[in-house]
Amino acid sequence: MAVRVWQSLARAEPIDVYPLLRPFAIGICILLFPTLVLGTMNNVLGLIVQGTHKMLEEQTMDMEKYREQKDKLEKEAMLRNPETAYLVSDEEFDRQIDELGWTPGDTATRLGMYMEVGMYNLEKGIRDAFRSLLELLFAAASLLIDTVRTFFLVVLSILGPVAFAFSVWDGFQSTLAQWFTRYISVYLWLPVSDLFSCMLAKIQVLMLQNDILELQNNPDYSIDNSNSVYIVFMLIGIIGYFTVPTVAGWIVQAGGVGNYNRNLNRSAVKGGGFAAGVVGSALGNIGGRLRGK
Repeated sequence: MAVRVWQSLARAEPIDVYPLLRPFAIGICILLFPTLVLGTMNNVLGLIVQGTHKMLEEQTMDMEKYREQKDKLEKEAMLRNPETAYLVSDEEFDRQIDELGWTPGDTATRLGMYMEVGMYNLEKGIRDAFRSLLELLFAAASLLIDTVRTFFLVVLSILGPVAFAFSVWDGFQSTLAQWFTRYISVYLWLPVSDLFSCMLAKIQVLMLQNDILELQNNPDYSIDNSNSVYIVFMLIGIIGYFTVPTVAGWIVQAGGVGNYNRNLNRSAVKGGGFAAGVVGSALGNIGGRLRGK
């Protein structure tokens, strides 16, 4: 303030009082930083987080409801078919075994039924294991974004008063605007992630509704194709989560995290491509061996 006043006096210019109020305003923000700055921003941005999270909860509840209905219809469809009923029902398997005699033909049929049940359980176990692995990676990607977001917000909150203090000096005035843009951009990672999860949940709901409709009206419908699409869909979701920082950066332009976003997206694409190749190769080999047997 003294330097600016001396400059105006030395140049015989009138003193502009308004810019001299800037240090006082910034000082008040620093003194009341947790309540005035962080409290105000968190309350405003928290409304967006609450809205998107509510949307996600509604879609997730619908997805769980349709998934239970699909599993029930799939089991009922297999029970209606005598050739597959014994694969999913122990009672039906025991009944068909008891109806067989001990002739060489019945013994071969009995052995074939045991082998088919074992192969069905093995194939189902492998498919469920891959699905669990992808769901774990899917949840890990979401948790990674949330953890990094929390770390960034903690650092920005702790060092915020320092950034405000530096912005008082000429040449560092852009520090204040950069801090706000970075804080808002990082804070929006969570609502953007919730919107992406909501979109994924909505697509899964539509897929489940289609499977339910086919199971109800088409007795020859195969659920294996739907399971393959679900696996591919999970891979897309894993890669898509790492684009959240980029999308949030489109809403509020923030400098300083661009290199991190590019590295994160590049790593996600490579990791997703590697996971897709491994899963696709493994599923193809296992499926070929099971069909060969």
